[in-house]
Amino acid sequence: MSKIFAVTNQKGGVGKTTTSVNLAASLAATQRKILLVDLDAQGNATMGCGVNKNELELSVCEVLLDEHEIGQVIVPVESAGFDLLPSNSDMTAAEVELLGQEGRELRLRHALSVVRDRYDYIIIDCPPTLNMATINALTAADGVIIPMQCEYYALEGLTALLGTIEQIQSTVNSQLELVGLLRTMFDPRNNLANQVSSQLILHFGDKVYRTLIPRNVRLAEAPSHGLPVLLYDKNSRGALSYLALAGEILRKEEKSQAVNKQATQEKQEQQATV
Repeated sequence: MSKIFAVTNQKGGVGKTTTSVNLAASLAATQRKILLVDLDAQGNATMGCGVNKNELELSVCEVLLDEHEIGQVIVPVESAGFDLLPSNSDMTAAEVELLGQEGRELRLRHALSVVRDRYDYIIIDCPPTLNMATINALTAADGVIIPMQCEYYALEGLTALLGTIEQIQSTVNSQLELVGLLRTMFDPRNNLANQVSSQLILHFGDKVYRTLIPRNVRLAEAPSHGLPVLLYDKNSRGALSYLALAGEILRKEEKSQAVNKQATQEKQEQQATV
């Protein structure tokens, strides 16, 4: 069974799309089967994968409105080795139409259930607002990855987002968990960045990824070429950082599976002795 991660933050400009695209490419480079879902009406993740959002005949919009099966809409990003559920401006109209429909927050979960077994990881790039698309992502996801800059206002936004996650947990998705906080656009020469980073580690411990995503010119340039940075410049600091993040996520997942397996075995042994 695949893991579904929603990459989200209600604050814009923190590297959600950059993280979604480059994490998908980095995980794919480890021979995992990956699906990247673009839920943003701006379609930046779609364009960042080299798919022209303006030429799409079908997008995630038709999937959420139950007009087409998800398998008809997914497109392969052959150069990067993963699949994409693309998006464009039609998502804006879809969100409005969904507001009046029953079970609107469950549409993405139901759609992904059809293809989930085909993938090891499904990465959802969320819009920078708490709208129906984001709620669909959080309802469908197993975990949340929060990219954030280490600055003062980021902490306020984080508090609001954690509150949203708790609401989703208590209503439509009790399995949802905070997987990790990712420090993006990090400059170690900035005293405030270091202070905020220390506060995050103090409050969230191992929920903060050890991997730091630096400010990096090649990372910023890659989307304009329609490429993940791993394909644009595999030796850049940005590419190496996202490869490190992918490795960290895989190690955490392996550790979690080992702990769960041991707990199951101990439970079975206890039941056998009763």
